[in-house]
Amino acid sequence: MRLSTEDIETYASRKGVRRTAVENFLMSIDTDRDTRTGCLVNCYLDAKLYQWNSQTVRAIEDGIYELYERESELKD
Repeated sequence: MRLSTEDIETYASRKGVRRTAVENFLMSIDTDRDTRTGCLVNCYLDAKLYQWNSQTVRAIEDGIYELYERESELKD
């Protein structure tokens, strides 16, 4: 499962975020192969490496949480 382009746009258009970072990161997540914990760890490592601001990290975190919540609801 992946986030839709519209969902990603919602996060990428938040004030103060690095649009390209949010789009690329959230587009790359696939719940068939990635875990929520793995995605979050990767986000924090990338944030440090690329010096993302807190708004960018928060947008990516929110996208990760939304995606995995949706997946969980579908499995129930």
